[in-house]
Amino acid sequence: MQQEVTRFEDLYSRYAPAIHRFVFRLSGGDAATADDITSETFLRVWTARDRVRLATVQAYLFAIARNLYLEGLRRERKQAPLDEAAAAVAPAQPGRRGDIERALNALPEADRAALVLRLEEDLPYEEIAGVLGITAAAARVKVHRARMKVAQALGGKEAFR
Repeated sequence: MQQEVTRFEDLYSRYAPAIHRFVFRLSGGDAATADDITSETFLRVWTARDRVRLATVQAYLFAIARNLYLEGLRRERKQAPLDEAAAAVAPAQPGRRGDIERALNALPEADRAALVLRLEEDLPYEEIAGVLGITAAAARVKVHRARMKVAQALGGKEAFR
């Protein structure tokens, strides 16, 4: 049991920051949501630890986190009145960083997830494909199109990398 706990602690310390960053971006900068989903992701891995393959654990963790985020969105949509949904637009942030955040948040969730996984987490397209449930070629296209949409939203003056 002690060895199992140590491996879990190693897994958590290695991947929790990346999972948190990923969910933080998906949620438009909501730290509480990122905290909750990161915790729930590792709780689910702990309860399924006998089925987890270490070779693919990173993609597995991102997939769990994304699915939890999507479940939360579905739950919120069922509960939120229409006027609250309109008010949920992120407030403007000053400067270029705010422009990038708004452009990212305007992307569909799957495009935003693909772009964040590629640019911030440096995941290979094959792992992004596994997280999103698409082919590696589709992941490449999704990342490229998301980059183009963000660049266009930024005025098309520069390529978003």
